[in-house]
Amino acid sequence: MSPDNIFEGATGSESSESNAEERKLGYGAAVVETMAQIMREDESVFLAGEDVGAHGGVFGYFRGLQPEFGDDRVVDTPIAEQAIIGLGIGAAVQGLRPVVDLMFMDFICVAMDQIANQAAKLKYMFGGGAKLPLTITTAGGAGLSAAAQHSQSLEAMLCHIPGLKVVMPSDAYEVKGLLTSCIREDNPTIFIINKRKLADTCHVPEELFEIPLGEGHIFREGSDVTLVAIGRMVDEARGAADILSKEGIDCELINPRTVQPLDIDLIVESVSKTGNLVIVHEAVRFGGIGAEIAAQIQEQAFDYLDAPIGRVAAPFSPIPFSPALEKLYVPDAERIAAGVRNLS
Repeated sequence: MSPDNIFEGATGSESSESNAEERKLGYGAAVVETMAQIMREDESVFLAGEDVGAHGGVFGYFRGLQPEFGDDRVVDTPIAEQAIIGLGIGAAVQGLRPVVDLMFMDFICVAMDQIANQAAKLKYMFGGGAKLPLTITTAGGAGLSAAAQHSQSLEAMLCHIPGLKVVMPSDAYEVKGLLTSCIREDNPTIFIINKRKLADTCHVPEELFEIPLGEGHIFREGSDVTLVAIGRMVDEARGAADILSKEGIDCELINPRTVQPLDIDLIVESVSKTGNLVIVHEAVRFGGIGAEIAAQIQEQAFDYLDAPIGRVAAPFSPIPFSPALEKLYVPDAERIAAGVRNLS
């Protein structure tokens, strides 16, 4: 994905809030628009990370910020992920609102001590007396042939750490609303940008707005089966719902938007109506967020289930470089539809 492409008006997924008359904006362009607007509004917000200044980030979704705000608020850092997160933690504790970028989600592993043992725990260690308004942005997901070390979806690892909020927008509308909420949040958040979505467009208001963290969204109402889809998989699940509707299967599609905190009440309510549940995510199936959702549903809504809970996810394997193999690796609409048909 070229940085230039994220600002093109490519036709992509559309939020349920959209219509033909409304302004459309690309997923990647929504990142830079939100950052610029919130940096104009709040001088305590700054951005730091590898190549975020001169080059606008590895995918270009910070392009144009450094010329407007200067290199003291849009800071190019060394290639040192632990130092980048440490910078953000220190600045946040001192009252600033840093946004620090880790380029690829895979690189959170390099900075995991800072994320898990410092950022996530400082408020607890200080008895609630410390605020940590830190936003970590990173690009996750496969689909660009970036191979095994630059394509992972590691949200389940992050969700397991108390003290972190983990956000996965599915379209440009959610990018703007959720990123605004993350930056204004007084606790550490991890904002996961999907690389494959960067050029997709949908309706996005010009003004800043917030989507509350922890509130899911019913993307499509239905009566026969609940589909819970994470991040980019909302697009694929929507395609599966269209396929299944022609077969007389009416799917209700839920987009959690944030996976920590998780809006489990919304999912329980849907399952109590449909009696069936299939969970879809791009990460590997074993130990994924789908397993946690399935466990909570069987604890809270077991009596409503008409069939075992289904999961559609990636196989337990590193992500292949080969485009043909990568296409087989990542769930798509046909695989999701098959997963629904297999409920019994």
